[in-house]
Order: sequence, then structure tokens, then C-alpha cells
Amino acid sequence: MSGLDWLILAGTLLSIVFYGVWKTRGSANVEEYVMGGHRAKWWTIGLSVMATQASAITFLSTPGQAFHDGMGFVQFYFGLPLAMIIICMVFVPLYHKLKVYTAYEFLESRFDLKTRTLAAILFLIQRGLAAGITIFAPAIILSAVLGWNLNTLNIIIGILVIIYTVSGGTRAVSVTQKQQMFVIMLGMFMAFFFILGFLPGDITFTKVLKIAGANEKLNILDFDLNTSSRYTFWSGITGGMFLALAYFGTDQSQVQRYLSGKSVRESQLGLIFNALLKVPMQFFILLVGVMVFVFYQFNASPLNFNPAATEAVMNSDYSQDYQVLVDAHEKLEIDKQAVQGLYSLAIDEKDHAREKELGEQMVLINQEERANREAAKSVIAKSDSLVQTNDKDYVFIHFILNFLPRGLIGLLLAVILSAAMSSTASELNALGTITALDLYKRNRKTEENEAHYVKASKGFTLLWGVIAICIACVADLFDNLIQLVNIIGSIFYGNVLGIFLLAFFFRWIRGNAVFTAAIITQVIVIVGFKFDWMSYLWLNAFGCGLVIVLALILEGFDRLLRNPPIQT
Repeated sequence: MSGLDWLILAGTLLSIVFYGVWKTRGSANVEEYVMGGHRAKWWTIGLSVMATQASAITFLSTPGQAFHDGMGFVQFYFGLPLAMIIICMVFVPLYHKLKVYTAYEFLESRFDLKTRTLAAILFLIQRGLAAGITIFAPAIILSAVLGWNLNTLNIIIGILVIIYTVSGGTRAVSVTQKQQMFVIMLGMFMAFFFILGFLPGDITFTKVLKIAGANEKLNILDFDLNTSSRYTFWSGITGGMFLALAYFGTDQSQVQRYLSGKSVRESQLGLIFNALLKVPMQFFILLVGVMVFVFYQFNASPLNFNPAATEAVMNSDYSQDYQVLVDAHEKLEIDKQAVQGLYSLAIDEKDHAREKELGEQMVLINQEERANREAAKSVIAKSDSLVQTNDKDYVFIHFILNFLPRGLIGLLLAVILSAAMSSTASELNALGTITALDLYKRNRKTEENEAHYVKASKGFTLLWGVIAICIACVADLFDNLIQLVNIIGSIFYGNVLGIFLLAFFFRWIRGNAVFTAAIITQVIVIVGFKFDWMSYLWLNAFGCGLVIVLALILEGFDRLLRNPPIQT
């Protein structure tokens, strides 16, 4: 990295932090600190909601996901617009009408304190883990690629977020997320156009799509009814919808964003704004990943994109085995570039038979290359079982650091760290609020003044920031980071959504039945995930449906016991 990159990176991040502190100094009461004084306009809400969901994991993992598996991941988001409509019609008006500070406050008025406490604790568990992962995700990859100390990076990211989140609360999170989203989208658009510019002069965007399509990277829709398939149209429109309903409707990190709106209308417009832009944004980020795939059809790529994995295997007894695979990979790259040149020429000459023949050759070479990469992962795993062999999350950062010009590298790193800061800030803000209001304030024997609870909210936000940093320092990588976050959410979200749907639509169900059903459901969902009963996306619908059915059964039994039929 050049001095210019460091200047852009440090300047971008520090300006966001100081702007957040300066803009939101002096929150005097709980409403100001937790709800931002109900001053947020719809565009602030919409951008804040998008920034909360778009963590660094989105911008590191999603392009790598597309590089390996194509555009099919976008189906995960197909249920989101439907979920936004339901939330605008049902959740938002009710939350505003009840004037609640947290989503779980509503559950006590509807059921009882123990149900509110259980839902709050489930949120704290899953969102506390997620907060640590959103710090860890960029840190582990930047550490491996740049050689920076991992724990130092975790601490730096955590401290930057803690400074303005503790200082300004909800409003600090919202106002900084506007700047962060601007930096994020600017960086991604610049990356897209630079990739296109770096391709050979005769490779137009039309040819890019032909190359990607021939390698099945543009297969967006999969109508397979198999529930074990992770990303299909049906899992996205159902499981994805339930996940989005639970996340945007019951997760305090999102609820707090739109509860800060000036009115019901502003909150609804903000969510509709998110519904309209979220799927295109994810489509574009995946397209960037496909562009990276096409770029590496014409340029040299490593056998494994994780430099730490390559270093480990080359310093082991398996180095010769790995070198054989490297040599085979380099030969395949030469063959691939030669075929790509001929394929482009056939397109120009409109020789469709030749184009088809060369396209089939290209696909076979890429299939061989993929098999070679899988074999390399096996060798790496043998050399060191502790090294992460899956390199999906390293693909985009490898491209950034090795091919982008000076200055733009600093901007793209700022994109990754800005995204980490924006999502982590929302999570810490919500974690501190839930702990202070749903647990601490609700269970205190004596009532305190507003200043006391503002200090408590700040203190708990700081505490969760420290916990998130600690989780980041002991975390480990998974198959793909964006999948890991969604898996954690899917284990808990369906259950919590079911509790809220019972509260909204089943007025005769009481707290005891819901509380018991929720505990049983959570145990069953965890067991189901452990034994891989279904793809994780389906866990959202499964957990939601199960808690509703169990609550109905338990309430029916309870009523039967309290009012037995009269014997005649």
C-alpha cells in the first residue's frame, strides 16, 4: 500500500468517526439517545437500514461467492420486498402506536415479563455473536493479506465503532451510515468500471456476459423443490421472506433504525426505499464478483487466494505435492487465455459453430481448474488442519490489492472497514438498548431519572463493544462468512418471529403457552441444524411455524384442563 492509500483509508474512517461524535453530541434523555429524538427522515432511515445489513462480510464474501458459484445467491433476497410490505402494514404502525423503545417491550404488554425477557435474551445471544463476527470478518482477511496483526485489527475496528456509538447513540449510528453508504457504493462502482477497463481491448461487456454465461455464472433462477438446496427461488421467496420478516420486524438493530423516524410515514417510506434498492444492490455486488471471475480468465490467479494457506503448505512436508498442482494450474491458465482469445474472435466473426465449440472447451478448462483448486484445499488441510482452506472470502481482496491503482486500494479498504463499522455500530447500539431497557431497567426495584438510564445505555453499549472485540479475537472462519451470519440468524429468527406473529394475530394465546413453546422450538431448531434436517434458510419458516403450532396446542391443553367438559 502506498502513502496515498494510507491517507485515504485513515482520512475516510476518522472523518466518519469525528463527524458522528460532533453531529450528535449531548443526548440528554433516553428518547434522544435511543430513538434519536424521532427526527430521522425517510432517506436516512432507508440508508441506515441498508448499511446495518450490508456489513463488511457483504463486500468481502459476496463477490467471492459469485466468483465460485455465480449469481444464484441473489435468490436469497427475493423474499425481502414481500417482508418489507408486511412490516410496513403491520409492524411499523403498531410499534409507533404503542410508543415502544424496543421491539420486545411490546411482548410484555401482550404476554408477560418472562416472554419479553426470553425474546430479549435470544436476541442478545445471536446478535452478540454476529457483532463479533462483523468485526472479525474484515480483520481476519486484512490480517492474512496485508500481514497486519489480527487482534490489533479487531481492537482498532472495535474502538472506532465504540467511540461514536457510545457518544451519540442511535442518531450517531444513523448519520454516520449515510456517509458510509456513500463510500461503499462509490468504491464498488469504481471497482466495477476498473475491472471492465483492465480487460483486453476487444472484450466488451457483452462478451463478458457471454463468458460468464457459458460458465453458468449468470444462472440466477433455480426452481428446484429440493429443500436441501441452499439457494433456490422457493427458499428465497419463503425462507428468505421469513428471515427478512424476523430480521427487519423483530431484530432491535433494525427496529431501532425505523423507530427513530419522524412519523409512521417516514418509517414506511424508508423501508420501501430499502425494499426497492436492496435486491439491485446485491445483484450488482454479485455482478462485481462475476466480473472478477471473467478478469481472471485473462490474468494470472493464485491456486488458493488465501496467502496464509499457501505459505503454510509451502513450508510443510506437502510442498512438492502442492507445487505439482501449482504447475498444473499455471498450464490451465495458459490454455484458458488462449481459448478465450479464440472465443472472442469467433464472437466477432459471428462463427456460431466455432463459438459453441470454443465455449465448451472453455467450460472444460474451468471445470479442471476448479477440480485442481479442490485438490489444493485437500493438500492444504493435510499440511495444517488449523489453516483456513476455503478462499471465497479472499478473492475480492486479492484483486483489490494486486490490480487496482494507488488511491483506489485505500478507498476499497475504507469500503470494507466502513461496512464493518456501520453494521457493528447498529448491533452495539441495539445490544446496549436491549440490555439497558429490557433487562436492567425492567428488573430494577427502584425507579431512576433519565440521566441514569442514558448512562446505563452507554455503559452497556461499551460493555457489548468489549464483548464483541473479545468474540472477534477468538472467532474462527467458516465455509463462507456471509453464510455464517445468515446461519446464526436463521437458528434464532424463526422462533422470535413466531412469537411476534402469535402476539399480533392470535389474541387468545397467553404468555405461558408461548414461553414454553418458544423454549421447545429453540431446542428443536438447534438439533435440526446440527443434524442437517434442511437447508438453513428453511429453518426460519420451520421455527416460525413450529412455535405457533406448539403454542396453539399448549394453550388448547391448558384451556381444556382449566375448563374440562361437563360430564352428563
